[in-house]
Amino acid sequence: MSMMQADELNISFNNLMVFGGGRRVITEWKDIPMELLMRIISLLDDRTVIIASGVCSGWRDAICWGLTHFSLSWCKNNMNNMVLSLAPKFTKLRVLILRQDKPQLDDNAVETIAQNCHDLEDLDLSKSFKLGDRSLYALARGCPDLIKLNISGCSAFSDAALEYLSGYCRKLKILNLCGCVKAASDKALKAIGYNCRQLQSINLGWCEGVGDTGVMSLAYGCPDLRALDLCGCVLITDESVIALANNCLHLRSLGLYYCQNITDRAMYALAHSRVKNKREVWESVKSRYEEEGLINLNISQCTALTPPAVQALCDSCPALHTCPGRHSLIISGCLNLTSVHCACAFQAHRAVAPLSHRAH
Repeated sequence: MSMMQADELNISFNNLMVFGGGRRVITEWKDIPMELLMRIISLLDDRTVIIASGVCSGWRDAICWGLTHFSLSWCKNNMNNMVLSLAPKFTKLRVLILRQDKPQLDDNAVETIAQNCHDLEDLDLSKSFKLGDRSLYALARGCPDLIKLNISGCSAFSDAALEYLSGYCRKLKILNLCGCVKAASDKALKAIGYNCRQLQSINLGWCEGVGDTGVMSLAYGCPDLRALDLCGCVLITDESVIALANNCLHLRSLGLYYCQNITDRAMYALAHSRVKNKREVWESVKSRYEEEGLINLNISQCTALTPPAVQALCDSCPALHTCPGRHSLIISGCLNLTSVHCACAFQAHRAVAPLSHRAH
């Protein structure tokens, strides 16, 4: 507990008043009122929460009913057993972080979570290499309110299990499938596009089986898509980007690293959709428009692209930057694109020009 948290806790004790106007004398842990107990719990780190749950029945009940956010990412060796022990107690969790440096979790742990934590909205299982389809089937049945799911690096999941999950977890907005080479197929993405209409962000990095059919299904089915990472998806072509440009008007971040089938057609489609959208913007929302458009684009190693096409896109999306310290247009490995510059470069040139005239 930090010094600031300790001070807050001390204030909570000092300000504790009984309803009659006097002070309540606390002689035992069980005498602490629930309101103060919940305040204490909110100041504890996750390791201390586990210890506190064993102080007495009052503390245990308060934690079981009041704890909504919890992480075991600090646990390096015994995470699976801890989940089996704690999940049946912490039934009100909405956020659970189980990120691992080395694989610890088994399917039985995720099944226990799904059987007990039905309010879960945010679950991080990244790098759980030992998990299989049983985990996804269990989550589908037990955690239908999931909004954010990170299963990056879970390479054993199948596309059938992911398809099944999408049919039940229809509220998903953020989905990280980076490295899920078997699960992230065109078939699974078609199901996600059909079932998860609220999806805003999906990471498909290094899912080499993803093709145009899957990406286009997302573009048509998820119009509110804002971030899409396709880095290393070597099969996709311009058709995917054109579908995104025409249907996902809120797209802010697009990763196309090493997508070497992408050509100028894709860049012009993104630029033209931006111009088309601009014509439809009312005068009253011009300021809002300026905040929209792509703000991050990675086209590193997309060697088929030419400067005019990328410059056209850069000109239509003022939030894309090539200037030092603000790099949001990433063009590493594209030596022919070094002439592309963002609006800042032209503004700087205009600012310097009058000074040079004055000097003469």
